[in-house]
Amino acid sequence: MQFGSMALEAIALQMVPGLGLRGVVHLLEHFGNAHEVFAASLDALILKAELRPDLAKEIQRRTTFAAAERELAYCAQHGIRVIASSDPDYPARLLETPDYPAVLYMQGDPSILSQKTLAMVGTRRATPYGEEQCKRLVQELSERVNNLVIVSGLAFGIDAASHRAALACHLPTIAVIANPLPNVTPAFHRSLARTILDLGGAIITEQHSQAKLRGTHYLSRNRIIAGLSAGTIVVESPARGGSLNTANHADSYNRTVMAVPGRPTDATSLGTNQLIRSHKAQLITSGADIVEELMWDFAEEPMRFSPKASSAEDLSSEEARVLGFFPPNDPIEGEALQQLAGIEAGELTALLIGLELSGKIRLLPGNRYMKLCD
Repeated sequence: MQFGSMALEAIALQMVPGLGLRGVVHLLEHFGNAHEVFAASLDALILKAELRPDLAKEIQRRTTFAAAERELAYCAQHGIRVIASSDPDYPARLLETPDYPAVLYMQGDPSILSQKTLAMVGTRRATPYGEEQCKRLVQELSERVNNLVIVSGLAFGIDAASHRAALACHLPTIAVIANPLPNVTPAFHRSLARTILDLGGAIITEQHSQAKLRGTHYLSRNRIIAGLSAGTIVVESPARGGSLNTANHADSYNRTVMAVPGRPTDATSLGTNQLIRSHKAQLITSGADIVEELMWDFAEEPMRFSPKASSAEDLSSEEARVLGFFPPNDPIEGEALQQLAGIEAGELTALLIGLELSGKIRLLPGNRYMKLCD
């Protein structure tokens, strides 16, 4: 695994105790990159950068370099790419935010970070309506926009539905997680994460392996989702929730915030409806609305994605074979289905995504799937 020339210094700066995210960004903005921060004199750190003397001395002592070297070894062992904010692969859109991470840890294709990125987020307790909106909007966008990448947080509900919708439309998708790689949270979505990587997407985090996991990391993760994206769509949200936090970050970055309206009586639409009512989000009902809000021109050569027809004849042979293992009227667990089909979990996930998007099956709580009537 190759690392950028600034990776070691950037990780070491990220690990300086007491410096904090804002302090790291302040120093990077003042000196240009982590190498120059550590090369600066004590006077420059204190007088010019206005750093507290104890923090300046901590930087001068370079006490975090041993831990940074261990982190690089860990990343090399697990196939994790380290991207410092001064590296050319670092996403330019994220660098425009005032609280960008000094380091990104990622698996997958870094080239998609520079494509047209759109965040889709929402409640973990998604309804069939919300999941259907994800599918429909992503499908319509795939027909109109080239080089589109869907960004979300790999959580249950709308996040997972957004990732699956992108994969079904042959679009790469980026999952931003709140824990160190190579693990993902929730663990239930390991197969989905593998499929994201297998189909040209990426998994990203700012958390290094030596970080203490905290619940606040999920809120911190939300700013990266918003910062990576040209715009953020909230599909479903209750009156309070992490997706509203993501929308607030997007708004603070002067990025377009959009929301899908819901029925006034639906608890899962209270947050989205309030975003629209308070003029914090633009009401969108179609892919064309999104293109207009983001001022994206229609693709000169549309991808002409066609959704799978619902007839069994139009399923691939592998999809039809997997569908044959479903009981007619009862749900089946994913593990049982994998044993019956005799295929790898990642391959099965990709096939189930196709079956779900074609309207043949439905994902139920507890990693169970139900065959739908023809």
